[in-house]
Amino acid sequence: MAKPYDFPSDLLAGQEELHQVRAELSALLKRLPWSVVPLDAFSDDNGWRKVERPASPGWTQDEQAEVEKLRHREHELAVFVSGHRFWSDLTGPERVDARTELKHAHGTPAEEKN
Repeated sequence: MAKPYDFPSDLLAGQEELHQVRAELSALLKRLPWSVVPLDAFSDDNGWRKVERPASPGWTQDEQAEVEKLRHREHELAVFVSGHRFWSDLTGPERVDARTELKHAHGTPAEEKN
């Protein structure tokens, strides 16, 4: 059983928001066309497996802005969580165990498990 850690509330909140932002970004990217810019459909069976893509209308400016906003926030949160002062008190395997414990402190959103 993992050792219980007394995570600071700001670290817990940052990790939870990071899970939420990643789930939102993943859901958004699944809804968007496969290409950011408009491209014709294509089929390629010259490699080790056949690749086919339908025509892509590309992303709108609003969609691009939303993806950029979420990616920027994800980066901010990842830096906050990984650079938090809490980690300086832990070393080696204990830090790894604590990081794993933090990732699952609130349960992993279903979208992230895929």
